[in-house]
Amino acid sequence: MNDAHTKSADDLLKFFSVGPDGLTEEQVLENRAKYGPNELPTEEGKKLWELILEQFDDLLVKILLLAAIVSFVLALFEEHDDQTSAVTAFVEPFVILLILIANATVGVWQERNAEGAIEALKEYEPEMAKVIREGKHGIQMIRANELVPGDIVEVSVGDKIPADMRLIKIYSTTIRIDQSILTGESVSVIKHTDTVPDPRAVNQDKKNCIFSGTNVASGKARGIVFGTGLNTEIGKIRTEMAETETDRTPLQQKLDEFGEQLSKVISIICVAVWAINIGHFNDPAHGGSWIKGAIYYFKIAVALAVAAIPEGLPAVITTCLALGTRRMAKKNAIVRSLPSVETLGCTSVICSDKTGTLTTNQMSVSKMFIADKVTNDDIAFTEFTVTGSTYEPSGQVFHHGRHVNCASGDYEALTELATICAMCNDSAVDFNETKRVYEKVGEATETALVVLAEKMNVYNTNKSGLSPRDLGNVCNRVIQQKWKKEFTLEFSRDRKSMSVYCVPSSGGSGAKMFVKGAPEGVLNRCTHVRVNGQKVPLTPKMTQRIVDQCVQYGTGRDTLRCLALGTIDSPPQISSMNLEDSAQFTHFERDITFVGVVGMLDPPRTEVLKSIQECRLAGIRVIMITGDNKNTAEAIGRRIGLFGEEEDTTGKAFTGREFDDLPPEQQSDACRRAKLFARVEPAHKSKIVEFLQSHGEITAMTGDGVNDAPALKKAEIGIAMGSGTAVAKSAAEMVLADDNFSTIVSAVEEGRAIYNNMKQFIRYLISSNVGEVVSIFLVAALGIPEALIPVQLLWVNLVTDGLPATALGFNPPDLDIMDRPPRSASESLISKWLFFRYLAVGSYVGIATVGASMWWFLLYEDGPQISYYQLTHWMRCEIEPENFVDLDCAVFEDTHPNALSLSVLVTIEMANAVNSLSENQSLLVMPPWSNVWLMSAIALSMSLHFIILYVDILATIFQITPLNFTEWMAVLKISFPVILLDEILKFFARNYIDGESLPSSKQSVFAKTRMRSVITVTGLVCIWLGYFYWLLSPYVPQLVHAIGRGPRPLHFNHTEF
Repeated sequence: MNDAHTKSADDLLKFFSVGPDGLTEEQVLENRAKYGPNELPTEEGKKLWELILEQFDDLLVKILLLAAIVSFVLALFEEHDDQTSAVTAFVEPFVILLILIANATVGVWQERNAEGAIEALKEYEPEMAKVIREGKHGIQMIRANELVPGDIVEVSVGDKIPADMRLIKIYSTTIRIDQSILTGESVSVIKHTDTVPDPRAVNQDKKNCIFSGTNVASGKARGIVFGTGLNTEIGKIRTEMAETETDRTPLQQKLDEFGEQLSKVISIICVAVWAINIGHFNDPAHGGSWIKGAIYYFKIAVALAVAAIPEGLPAVITTCLALGTRRMAKKNAIVRSLPSVETLGCTSVICSDKTGTLTTNQMSVSKMFIADKVTNDDIAFTEFTVTGSTYEPSGQVFHHGRHVNCASGDYEALTELATICAMCNDSAVDFNETKRVYEKVGEATETALVVLAEKMNVYNTNKSGLSPRDLGNVCNRVIQQKWKKEFTLEFSRDRKSMSVYCVPSSGGSGAKMFVKGAPEGVLNRCTHVRVNGQKVPLTPKMTQRIVDQCVQYGTGRDTLRCLALGTIDSPPQISSMNLEDSAQFTHFERDITFVGVVGMLDPPRTEVLKSIQECRLAGIRVIMITGDNKNTAEAIGRRIGLFGEEEDTTGKAFTGREFDDLPPEQQSDACRRAKLFARVEPAHKSKIVEFLQSHGEITAMTGDGVNDAPALKKAEIGIAMGSGTAVAKSAAEMVLADDNFSTIVSAVEEGRAIYNNMKQFIRYLISSNVGEVVSIFLVAALGIPEALIPVQLLWVNLVTDGLPATALGFNPPDLDIMDRPPRSASESLISKWLFFRYLAVGSYVGIATVGASMWWFLLYEDGPQISYYQLTHWMRCEIEPENFVDLDCAVFEDTHPNALSLSVLVTIEMANAVNSLSENQSLLVMPPWSNVWLMSAIALSMSLHFIILYVDILATIFQITPLNFTEWMAVLKISFPVILLDEILKFFARNYIDGESLPSSKQSVFAKTRMRSVITVTGLVCIWLGYFYWLLSPYVPQLVHAIGRGPRPLHFNHTEF
């Protein structure tokens, strides 16, 4: 039933056919069969085996798994010369399998953590309920899940509401319900039994209904159940959460695309390598067997696939994201889902709650006024401003910018005003030792008055030497020692005020009643006004002036919540007051003397203004979504810079009802332009997210209540408050430990930096793998001995490359990272230009790696110095001895060439890691030492390479041999040109590729530098070519001699194995 609030109590009783004694047993059974039990269904999570299988439902993972299986089968049936080669053959599939298992373990752990948001809703289900049923005597306690619609239930202070109910009777003066888990508003709501005629009222405005899972803050009442189980408001949230499917993050989508591209490229290259050698399947080296030849070249193709796959990429990405989460945690952003770290970097819209995120969620008095003088039926006021925006009792009172000593006696009414604040109050301030912050104990508005009394310090209390806990209430205690509170007349809706009856603690006469309440409620019963310690009769014109001043406080930029404070100097005798009948309280609160008005608000966080400016520069739109009223939300929006001071909010600010009244097309358009949605329901948030996503926006949504959970789950980034409910935290990808909007902006900046760094290490790993593919392809195409064996490739991919790749995650963010617009979610991970760069750098890596091996065979003075023909036909050495005169065929199995190729590959990739410090910035601008972690990783990688090179047992496993000084100098000369090559490519990218996307205002500047750029690029290319001339010129005679030797002409495409 969605319209219970519009029906009278009698109508609802008739609807459920229930009498004053409650439902009969037959009705209970009938309603339970019709509506079901009063409980939320248990969530059925995925089985463990299903989660494990999901981790392998990834193209890149499938390619790795296939490579591991094929490698294992080949190793199993391959003939091995010795035990060492037998062991090394199984290293490759075993290590790949370990990587996949580790990756799957992390994925399952993340999935398990992400589950539970729906189950967390069960914490709001009470175990017991107090119900009235026919045939039973009085109130009976039953299990809450046995309630049915039509049951009459009683609730009192401290109870958790067991079902959605319509109030039919209130036994206390008032009943207050804390329904913050549903509405997000921290101030408890005063309920009543009157009909709410508006059929479209939001939950916050259904003042005659109480909802399942909320708590009774004060009072006692009776209601009739109209919603149970999934038909409650909390049940509807559960249904919406269950129906919300979580989409893959932009990073996961990009990696899927990358895996698909990689699989195609690998397949084409492997098939090509296998196909070009079909003519050699029956070569004598393979015993003339087509099958043996086909298997041999299939092994070459598999080795090529392993070289092309960045085995360490999943682990490096996970490590980089994990490092990002640690950095974010230091900034109070706790990330629950690793892929979400990167998603933050492309956030284009932040939908933020007002209360507690943009504001402090700590009511504080910012303005107040008292009567200054009365002249000819007119009244003048003295206004004060109060500093401090939290519950911390530190702040000062100012008048026209001048500090006011409230204890000086210059303003007598301030002493009386502070006394009313302290005495007409049941709240206090407590110091949280763990968080080192002051927190409220009781109502937010009353706590604001406690803090105001502390700031005023009207009795000049000495605060020196007091602990933080004592400082919270010391001035209030001084006032409370002067007065003894006899009783309280609780707040009621009809009179809109509350009061306390006090007598002097010293004894004797002088009893007073201190009154506080809504200005219109208190002023209607005021007869006098306090002016400089004197009682002056209050005229209608003076009353209207006070009302006008309150209206001014409550509108415009401030939108303060005003409370009028007054005293009754001659209250009735206690014996003549009937305190059991709240209807009589109005008669006791008469002849009030007006003292002053305090204006309070939930103030904006001081740092939010700057953060919203940063968002604007970063191209991120901020939308405030709140359950508060529109005027208050607009006022806060102006104070935080969401709106300009004079900006017209038409078409930019909507209430939930105004939004609902729009047709779908206009709703979609409103979401494009809106900066504020006020008085919204949970369904509005989800709808807004859907519209934003339909426009291609990447949305971050904040929330803290149960009502926010569906929207948190639907948004790309759900952000829960640290002080929020367990449901919100379980549904969110990120939790703000400090509930601060500025933390979101810091997290977005970190997300952008992480994505940049991720692109860099992906670029680094892919260009390295391209180099390995090129080297294997060249070996196969030229027909020379293997430059690198599979176990060496695996070592490079996982260990040597893995450390620098991980360290690239520590790259410092670019200085202008928050001056750029968000990247598009559809932006390719690897653009055409980046692919060209991978190909260019990778080709050099491959050529240099193979070139080092050929240098040893052909040109090195301590090497065999064989001919090019002999090198490219080495497998015919034993069957064509006439072509290999005076040459031991064992030279082709020497491990020196492998050691040189591996050393060149490792060294050149360390240089390539330095290149990856920035995508386009030169090393002259961003020098290597700007990332000390990278320098350390490079040092460690080189150390590990030295270990496998110079430790005999490891050198045997990796089939390499130590290098001498001359060989190391050759390695360095071959490796370092990659830095100059990448500097040329970076220069080209900065001046040509990036320049094309510059704003039009900068295009002219770019055009002027184009010719200079051409000259510079030409110069850099000449330097690069000159280096190679210097490097190769000493070997030209030997190179000519090597190529010219041999019994037959040179055929570059004639490859034999």
